[in-house]
Amino acid sequence: MKILVVNGNTTDAITQRIGAEARAAASPGTEIVAVSAPFGARVVGTRAENAIAAHAVLDAAARHHAGCDAVVVAISSDAGTAATRELLPIPVLGITEAALLTACTVGGAFGVLTFGARVAAWSHELVASYGLTDRLAAVEALDAPAATFTDPDSFAGPLLAGIERLVAQGADSVAIAGAAFAGCCRLLQARAPVPLLDGVACAVGLAEMRVRLGLTKPRAGSYAEVPARELSGVDAAICTLFGAKPTS
Repeated sequence: MKILVVNGNTTDAITQRIGAEARAAASPGTEIVAVSAPFGARVVGTRAENAIAAHAVLDAAARHHAGCDAVVVAISSDAGTAATRELLPIPVLGITEAALLTACTVGGAFGVLTFGARVAAWSHELVASYGLTDRLAAVEALDAPAATFTDPDSFAGPLLAGIERLVAQGADSVAIAGAAFAGCCRLLQARAPVPLLDGVACAVGLAEMRVRLGLTKPRAGSYAEVPARELSGVDAAICTLFGAKPTS
């Protein structure tokens, strides 16, 4: 099995960390290919950057999915996940989506630990888009220095404090929603009072399950194969998935 993991940020150090966690979570024999977004923000933190990231994720997936069995979108906002799922013939999972769905199997309510006030707002919206607001205990947004995103292990103290606050608000588990913080759950689990959910690990596990179940792409409905379209100013790999040649 081969899984493509697309970092929605452009920082290669984050991609390397994501790839390492994906390989640690994968079953023996599963190959992980991790790539960075080809354009956009180094670390996405605004809605405008997130809109760019959605295009970048779709672009990277279109270019690199050939020969892969599934795609994992590794950005806390799950930017571009739905569009990529619609366009590709293979399973596509977002890391926060996967963490939240896994959390539903752990207990009644879950907490989301994220980074930055803006991201906290769209985290609520993302949970709602998955129909899981009734399962959300709370969102905890930490202010993380920029350097933290390339050295997240140094942020263990604030992470644990944030987890404790979420538990106090009723969380039976906590999803750490941040691609840059992939692997932190393994580091912190022994010191945390509830299960910690790493979106990358959850998404890889669910991707493997999806492949093994052999579920086909829908032939009807909103996620069926897209109709042929002519696109202008778009990468040729995306145009090919639309069954069209790019136009200037």
